[in-house]
Amino acid sequence: MHVTSLRFTSETTSDGVSERLFTLGDITGVFWSPAEAAGRRPLVLLGHGGGGGHKKAPGVVARARRYAADCGFAVAAIDAPGFGDRPKTERDEHFIAGIRAQAAAGEPVLPQVARYNAVIAAQAVPEWRATLDALQETVGAIGVIGGIGDDGPVGYWGVSLGGAIGVPLVAAEPRITAAVFGLVGQETLAEAAAQVSVPVQFLLQWDDELVPRDAGLALFGAFGSGEKTLHANPGRHGEVPAFELEDAERFFTRHLRRMASA
Repeated sequence: MHVTSLRFTSETTSDGVSERLFTLGDITGVFWSPAEAAGRRPLVLLGHGGGGGHKKAPGVVARARRYAADCGFAVAAIDAPGFGDRPKTERDEHFIAGIRAQAAAGEPVLPQVARYNAVIAAQAVPEWRATLDALQETVGAIGVIGGIGDDGPVGYWGVSLGGAIGVPLVAAEPRITAAVFGLVGQETLAEAAAQVSVPVQFLLQWDDELVPRDAGLALFGAFGSGEKTLHANPGRHGEVPAFELEDAERFFTRHLRRMASA
């Protein structure tokens, strides 16, 4: 991983939310914050999904802007390796071709997807930790654009690929104190999940065509958290109900605001 200093490359403001693109070596990301409010605030890290996902996918942007405008949070997202503004490698193309071939043949794709996600996570976890280091140092020194500080509460939200990256990230990163995961199974994540001790909210789609129900339930059971909540809804992989956005807001507000006040 090639990392230099964090550099903001653009800034726009609309509807009370500031959006700043940044780079950190090879890492490309976005930082959102309330436009006018200064002072310390929680930070939420957003992991995007696979299948063409990236740091400015519509769902990521909508969630980030709500967290900033309605909850007063600072929010950050980065492109996973091989996604968004980051080029795919031959390794990526090989995995993708294999997954497509299995899908075309009507074969289960979860084992191959899980292996690919694990490879991405092995690179993305240290990148997220470096990003958190840099944001806390840079944004903490410029309080008016976020005021997250170097000891402020941090949350993580990510489903599908974002969950595959997030579980080992939260297991390794003590600064993250609450997390929402979902749409992933235990195939490569059970060991990391057992090391997660922070409050967890887990999303499971009952009719998920990609992640079998039993795999998702097994991962939920593997989390070592003393506080964990399962949100199971009917529907396929991409049909998480819109009201789960509000539930995640309440979850982070309850845990991160309480810690910020403390």
